Amino acid sequence: MGSHAGGTETAEERTRVCDLPEACVAHVIALTSPRDACRCAAVSPCFRDAAGSDVVWARFLPPDYLQLHQAPARRFPLSRSASTASAGAAASTKKETYLGLTDAAVLVDGGGMAVWLAKESGAKCVAISARRLSLPWDDGEFSWTWTPHPLSRFADVAQLVDCTCFDIYGRLPTAALTPATAYTAYLVFTTEDTHRGLSFPDQETTVSVGGSAPSRHAVCLRPDPTDARRFRDSKGTGDVHVRGPVLRGDGWWEVEMGRLRTRDEAVVGEEVAVSFEILGWYPKRGLIVEGIEFRPI
Repeated sequence: MGSHAGGTETAEERTRVCDLPEACVAHVIALTSPRDACRCAAVSPCFRDAAGSDVVWARFLPPDYLQLHQAPARRFPLSRSASTASAGAAASTKKETYLGLTDAAVLVDGGGMAVWLAKESGAKCVAISARRLSLPWDDGEFSWTWTPHPLSRFADVAQLVDCTCFDIYGRLPTAALTPATAYTAYLVFTTEDTHRGLSFPDQETTVSVGGSAPSRHAVCLRPDPTDARRFRDSKGTGDVHVRGPVLRGDGWWEVEMGRLRTRDEAVVGEEVAVSFEILGWYPKRGLIVEGIEFRPI
């Protein structure tokens, strides 16, 4: 940048960002995030062109995006504003491909898993269907029934008929998640009006990565103050923090199972292991499990 002896510079001597080649600006924006790229597009016309280029959005797509994008007939819209038709429409740019994968979940693994991208970060979100989970069958083959559900992304969900021993286990290769990313695991469920045995705070979740010591959390799928007081009086557990459920926009409930962080590089054979267990041996029924979700924090 040139300057006069007096220290002042003329307008002709100033180098503006928009004087740089578009490819240079695009390269810099590609080092940020999808959210930042969208913000940059509002700065000026030169930023808008660079921020919308394939160079930028190819950086935000996962390596296996083509495998996900080429399954338009098996997409499930993630919001009411996204239709199956629009989500599965052919994309002419990498940005359109990216947005398509944030608007709709893609079913993979024979329909046993759903994958989509977090809109602001581009990190993978993964849902494991109930069919891919280990469910308790100790009380006989009629403990669970498999049934379609109008709100589910999967062909069917698991409905608890009756059991006493209750634990659910799930595993997911860490390679299925985005490296160097913090995740939260959620149990996705709903219940029948006649549910039983789901209101006591003796429920526990665990999350571990690669055989590490699991983190444990107390949860309750259907909290009931009366049952909680009676349980604590009999067990003497004191003021233990118990995580409760949250109603989602899609009609399902979810409870946080725990958090984890993936390595900078995936390790072959490494898995995330999660579990949900009700510790008391008493009758339980009326739980409907859709699956377990892993979403970036």
